[in-house]
Amino acid sequence: MHIAKTPASLQNSQKMNREDLFSKSVVILNNGHKMPVIGFGTYAPQKFPKSQSEEATKVAIEVGYRHIDGAYIYGNEVEVGQAIWEKIADGTIRREDVFYTGKLWSTFHTPELVQPALERSLKQLHLDYMDLFIIHMPLEMKPGNDPFPVDENGQIIFHNTDLRDTWEAMEKCVDAGLVRSIGVSNFNRRQLELILNKAGLKYKPVCNQVECHIYLNQRKLLEFCKSQDIVLVGYSVLGSSRDERWIDQNAPVVLADPVLATIAKKHNKSPAQVALRFVLQLGVVVLAKSFNPTRIKENFQVFDFNLPSEDMKELEALNRNYRYVEARQWINHPEFPFHDEY
Repeated sequence: MHIAKTPASLQNSQKMNREDLFSKSVVILNNGHKMPVIGFGTYAPQKFPKSQSEEATKVAIEVGYRHIDGAYIYGNEVEVGQAIWEKIADGTIRREDVFYTGKLWSTFHTPELVQPALERSLKQLHLDYMDLFIIHMPLEMKPGNDPFPVDENGQIIFHNTDLRDTWEAMEKCVDAGLVRSIGVSNFNRRQLELILNKAGLKYKPVCNQVECHIYLNQRKLLEFCKSQDIVLVGYSVLGSSRDERWIDQNAPVVLADPVLATIAKKHNKSPAQVALRFVLQLGVVVLAKSFNPTRIKENFQVFDFNLPSEDMKELEALNRNYRYVEARQWINHPEFPFHDEY
């Protein structure tokens, strides 16, 4: 795969297949900016000390990752920012080499809270701008600084700002020079269309970050996003961190799948490398998470082989529309995204 056109001409070529925009390591977004096709995910369960996020991010940068995926709700922006700046200070990278993604949490959807939320994250990261800022979830909770507001019965307190109003506030962040690209996460087709069909839309979402792996390959959502020149970014590509707060502990383990193991052995690769390569070859940007230096390096070594069509078909056949991140605590919210087929 290669980039055959300039960013300017890409904007006039809406019918171009998204895979054609992948080079060895970057994809061109619909606004002309480039996103590395493999990113380092910085989320970790609460049991891990925040210092591990800093150390792992430094290792990832040393290995070659230039796309760092973070979020306010992960609670480690200070540590991740420190890792980035340490690697800038020692000459490993320049700021312009890093593609940093941050996320707008669900208690900051009201328009007047959007820019302050971005500015708060930038301050914690010690960055002047983000490369990408995305709406973390399409559903909103009670506005304010309590990340999980609950009532006297322990039930999450919902709120429901129109997503189009939140998006307009995101657009203003671009105009203010605080972020270069804006996108969404965990949106279904209907919610994407709500933004795309908004009167006076100034900037299209450049991406939709969703769960994506061999058991949930998101084929229909991927095809829709391709048709709209929106990049699909996959999280939980290697399965899940199995955080007890979110994940069924009896859930199947992606990396233990026998079909995946057989294909990995054939290519002399690890199951993780094949799992990542599969999603990449679908035309999806992948996020890989690990705090283990050996696995961080291994997960980045996915550009020296290709899966032939027969392997891709075998892996696609594993799809069972299985979600690790069910987000059931929000299932009654009017904008809960996973009721729809895609």
